[in-house]
Amino acid sequence: MKFTLSVAMCPPDQLTELAAAAEECGFSSIALPDSLFYSESVSADYPYTPDGNRFWTEETPWVDPLVATAAMGAVTSDIRFYTSVLKLGSRNPVLLARQVGSAAVLTGDRFGLGLGVGWSPEEFRWCGAPYERRGKRVDEAIEVLRLILDGGMVEYHGEFFDFGRLRMSPAPARRVPFYVGGHTEVALRRAARVGDGWSSAMMTLDELRETIGRLRTLLAEYGRADVPFEYQAVCVDRFGLDGYREQAEAGVTDAITMPWVFDGLGFDADVEAKKASMKKFAEEIIAPLGGRP
Repeated sequence: MKFTLSVAMCPPDQLTELAAAAEECGFSSIALPDSLFYSESVSADYPYTPDGNRFWTEETPWVDPLVATAAMGAVTSDIRFYTSVLKLGSRNPVLLARQVGSAAVLTGDRFGLGLGVGWSPEEFRWCGAPYERRGKRVDEAIEVLRLILDGGMVEYHGEFFDFGRLRMSPAPARRVPFYVGGHTEVALRRAARVGDGWSSAMMTLDELRETIGRLRTLLAEYGRADVPFEYQAVCVDRFGLDGYREQAEAGVTDAITMPWVFDGLGFDADVEAKKASMKKFAEEIIAPLGGRP
């Protein structure tokens, strides 16, 4: 089992120091969240809380995840980075391909693209993208991203995106993995059909076990049962050494965690206190489960 450090909602001036400490502690990756802006009002419920309300405020910091990747990549050498998850529906995939490719190249191919559709109608419309038919549009956007990032002179003629022959250089030396987020049947099918893995939001162990089972069924349905596939999970009810063993038994391959939360520290806690929590987590959890202490 691998362990990924989430830096969601951390102060921007802590990110590079947390990245260096995560690498030293034996985390395999850093997960970077995505939020374009905080709209004063929203016309849809947030899908990952019981009451539909956002759990952050207008003052919560959200650094662009691709810019943050470049900054953190510059102070590390081995740890990987991935978005968890980037909202693809409100972005143009041609422009995004340029940004993703740059992040991959600048980090020495240590970047993976976690992607989802997005939930806020305001993020779509205020960025110039239609909210309607967003799922179909995202399916095309994924095709565009893969086509461009794989390198060479390419063209695309679809319903939503259309362009003539172009090439972006340099292309990543290694294929950028795509981790598809979402809990709906449509999202799970998208992950099984085109993803290199699936990324969860907050879920219980029972929900993760059921969802991973469904994904395995879908992978077989699409003829991909033997393809390497990551199950990235944010589990909300199983912690400690035994809890992470239970997650692994349920099929989780990559546990996304925030160690300082277990010590009662908030998102804006002192960076040294966070590093102490990470070190303790590495000694008590990562090392016994096969990672580096």
